[in-house]
Parts: sequence; structure tokens; C-alpha cells
Amino acid sequence: MPRAGLDTAAIVTAAAELADEIGFSELTMARLAERLGVRAPSLYKHIAGQDDLHRRIAALAFDEAAVAIGAAIQGRSGRDALAAAADALRTLVLTRPGCYAATLGLTPTGPDDPILLASMRGIGPFEAVLRGYDIPPQDMTHALRAVRSVFHGFASLQASGGFQLSTDIGESFDYLIDLIDRGLRAIAGTGPADPHR
Repeated sequence: MPRAGLDTAAIVTAAAELADEIGFSELTMARLAERLGVRAPSLYKHIAGQDDLHRRIAALAFDEAAVAIGAAIQGRSGRDALAAAADALRTLVLTRPGCYAATLGLTPTGPDDPILLASMRGIGPFEAVLRGYDIPPQDMTHALRAVRSVFHGFASLQASGGFQLSTDIGESFDYLIDLIDRGLRAIAGTGPADPHR
């Protein structure tokens, strides 16, 4: 039975939920139409096609990340803020796997691309955490890439069942946070790293 009040936002929300259930790579306009109880052509009144759907889900995921991570770091600083941000990202990856997967592999089409703007909102809370460490401005992009890569990698490995050893995963995550915290404290205020070291 078709859903009442079907609009673009409702379609994208349903698509993200379906992607979480079946995997982002399995999401198609036909499967989404079936989920919504409509014929596939009716979706094209709201969504231009598969690529448009992909980009809209990614924007939703970035916005969810911005809200969740931003709320998690409120009133925190230093390691506490880093841990809260990392845990919020990990929770998003584990609970919204299909939605999160949509954020990977997209290339912005220009400076006004909604995906670029949404991704900047998504990483904004991590930038706030790094500013709390007094990371020099010239190092900020490097630090953001490093922190995002590390926590994305850990969460993605956990989500895919990549940690097979019996050691507690939560303890490993705390160890990783301590490691990153010490590294950020070590470089704060020192300027760019010497490439010859």
C-alpha cells in the first residue's frame, strides 16, 4: 500500500532505512519503489535517478553525523571531546551502515555542491575538537584527515566483523583514543611536521 504524503524527504528517509537493512550496494529505485508501495516511475517526480538518490542519502548521513557528533561534544574538551566525537561516529557507522556507506566515494561537482556543504557540516564537530587541541591552522586539514581516517577505519572494521581476536573491542577503542589524544597533544603548537623525520 503506498505511503501517504510521499515527498522527497520521506523518500530519502525510506531509502536510507532500506540501505541500512539490505546494504547500500543493493539499493535500487525499483526496490525502493517496492518498499514504498508505489511504481518506480512515480519516484522520478521527486528523485532524478540512482545517482541523485545516492547523493541525497549521503547528505542525510552527513547531517545526521553533524547533529550526533555536535551534541556529543557539547561541554567537552580535549580527550573527553575526542572520545565523544569518535564514539558518536562509531555508533553512526554501526547503526546506520547503509546510510553511512553512501558518504564514501562521492566527488563534489563544485564549491556549491550540496554534498560538499553537507560533508563540511559533518566534519565540523571534529574540527571543533581539534581546535580545542590548538592544532595550528596549517595542520588542520592534515589532522582532520588523520582523525577521520583512523576512526572511520576502526568503525568500518568493527561493522564488517573484522576484529576476530578475543580482546575486548571497547578496550581497543579506548586505546586508540588515548593514542590519538597523545599524538594531537604532541603536535599542538609545533607547526607542520618535518617531512624528513
